[in-house]
Amino acid sequence: MDNPKGRVLSLVGSADDSRAIIVVDSAQACPRCAAGKGCGAGIFSAGDSERQVEAIVPEGLSPKVDDIVEISLAPNNLLRAALIVYGIPMLGALAGAVMAYAASLGDASAAMAALLGLGFGLVISRWRVRQASCLRRFTPIIERLC
Repeated sequence: MDNPKGRVLSLVGSADDSRAIIVVDSAQACPRCAAGKGCGAGIFSAGDSERQVEAIVPEGLSPKVDDIVEISLAPNNLLRAALIVYGIPMLGALAGAVMAYAASLGDASAAMAALLGLGFGLVISRWRVRQASCLRRFTPIIERLC
């Protein structure tokens, strides 16, 4: 996936901690999403394809309102975010099914336990992502002006 490009909507923050609010067309940011073959990351989001993203403005760059910029997220942060969003619910589903099978409850009960574990994992994942420390770690940065 290429780094998405967006338009600077506004600039916020101080000289030390400068940030920009950027409007990104999420369908164009990912070729698979544009083709209707995305990963499903936006399945629970609103149908609007435009998203507002807050990005860090690094030293040396001075974007202005209405400038087109390219934003990115560090690869290790992207992997960590994927593990939180996808891994925790999957581990919940797996743990639920394993516990049901260990208790010899049968296939139907194992399926229900897996669904409950999945739901519990989704709740934990969503809670984790909404914490301030987690959000700061996964804040994109402006790579360059286009």
